[in-house]
Amino acid sequence: MAVNLVNVEAVSKVYGTRTLLDGISLGVSEGDRIGVVGRNGDGKTTLIRMLAKLEDPDIGRVTQNGGLQMGVLTQHDSLDPTATVRHEIIGDMADHEWAGNAKIRDVLTGLFGGLHLPGFEQGLDTVIGPLSGGERRRIALAQLLIADQDLLILDEPTNHLDVEGISWLAKHLQERRSALVCVTHDRWFLDQVCTRMWDVQRGDVHEYEGGYSDYVFARAERDRIASTEESKRQNLMRKELAWLRRGAPARTSKPRYRIEAANELIADVPPPRDTSALMKFANARLGKTVFDLEDVTVQAGPKTLLQHLTWHLGPGDRVGLVGVNGAGKTSLLRALGEAARTQGDVQPAAGKVTVGKTVRLAYLSQEVGELDPSLRVLEAVQRVRDRVDLGNGREMTAGQLCEQFGFTKEKQWTPVGDLSGGERRRLQILRLLMDEPNVLFLDEPTNDLDIETLTQLEDLLDGWPGSMIVISHDRFFIERTTDTVMALLGDKSLRMLPRGLDEYLERRRRMIAEASPAPAPAATKEKTSSGDARAAKKELQKIERQLNKMSDRETNLHAQIAENATDFDRVAKLDAELRELISERDELEMRWLELAEDA
Repeated sequence: MAVNLVNVEAVSKVYGTRTLLDGISLGVSEGDRIGVVGRNGDGKTTLIRMLAKLEDPDIGRVTQNGGLQMGVLTQHDSLDPTATVRHEIIGDMADHEWAGNAKIRDVLTGLFGGLHLPGFEQGLDTVIGPLSGGERRRIALAQLLIADQDLLILDEPTNHLDVEGISWLAKHLQERRSALVCVTHDRWFLDQVCTRMWDVQRGDVHEYEGGYSDYVFARAERDRIASTEESKRQNLMRKELAWLRRGAPARTSKPRYRIEAANELIADVPPPRDTSALMKFANARLGKTVFDLEDVTVQAGPKTLLQHLTWHLGPGDRVGLVGVNGAGKTSLLRALGEAARTQGDVQPAAGKVTVGKTVRLAYLSQEVGELDPSLRVLEAVQRVRDRVDLGNGREMTAGQLCEQFGFTKEKQWTPVGDLSGGERRRLQILRLLMDEPNVLFLDEPTNDLDIETLTQLEDLLDGWPGSMIVISHDRFFIERTTDTVMALLGDKSLRMLPRGLDEYLERRRRMIAEASPAPAPAATKEKTSSGDARAAKKELQKIERQLNKMSDRETNLHAQIAENATDFDRVAKLDAELRELISERDELEMRWLELAEDA
């Protein structure tokens, strides 16, 4: 029988006039892997701080098993700013001791990309004081993971980690024996790591068996049983449920709750996006040209990030942009943004960017733009526009869109200066959408947003007709909102990844393995000649050009099908042409994958 590690008995907590937790009783046992979700401000962090005895309840008690070894990652670290990274992570261990420890090697490689911290100027001997918040957070997480604990309590552990780092952390936590309680908005991470969910809502905590997908199934079923009339929130939950059930099978574990009930619940829910209709709208709003890049070079100061880049972003294209930190994702968006702002007058270091004449670009940067703190939330939105056309016949007032993004009628009269970081992020996205752009650049849009707000944003983007580029470390958000994944792998080129983020992680693992010193191959083992590798790379580039052209043809065919919807003979011919094109594309993608191994 599993030993109980922490007990929470009839706990209540009040801040000012607001009750965050009301009579909560919970327990954490050996082997538990618990994900904590809920809206920002509903008490998730307060709950786990009480579990860790970093905060006392107003009523009730929290008891911990005697001799409990517990590690806690909070939002603010307690690292010594005068100490070195070596001192905080490894302590006084000699080099041969820590280098011979498999756990330490795994943690340093997984979180920092190498044993000697290649991203830090002085490696392990870098002083902590001048480091950024993200770098300090990775150090605090490494310090925690190297130690042995019975229970890990983690508050937003995926913050400041890239896609590779999040994937590594999920695998590491799966293999640990310690129990886990984790607050995070990363839904892919929750699905990979957790076997139970706590949903913190309006002072109460609802418990669910399984990971995030199972939680969505069970909560949607609970809402269906509780009410025959579906509210806006229930509709969003049904839509996300449909996405999870129809998405890639590898995304979810087998649900422990009745699959039949889930299937019945979504029987009448259409796919998240009507691609043909959106393409028709996008063509109408944008014309044929959005961004055309020809032999472009992108620089950041003296450093060349991208070279000889030729790429076409067409109407209705929804692209997820991933890559190693420093490879040039944000710099590429900034270069395109400058070209759009000046209608092509400002060009990158080399090459040419052609911008469509009808492009109306909205750019959500990582920095939250400053607004007059005395403005009310509704006023800040109305300063942009009173009503917004979201496409497909959907129109909303500023107040309605505020409500959809979690700003209740009362909250809409809150001064901007009193908003939290996450609320300001929501307001920033709102103002962008109110300006009715037809091209969106979203650089880390999920920062500081809770899961409910993320699903609302995804729902809005589902019906938004335009072109979009998303940079995000949130794997679920990229898979949910985009149709194509492009990668910057640090070799100054942009590559299309037919298999998305799984392929990105595979390629990165191969690149790291190839960069590491390898033992001499056996005499009987044949090596691929450099000539073969060059030939493979040449054919790869040719196939990538063909795939780009096919993508344009496919977009055009979808648009023609939409335009001739009432001409059944014409639609049948176009559909046959589209199927043939897709078949050719699938064969080319398979050949691309084979060549990628050789190259």
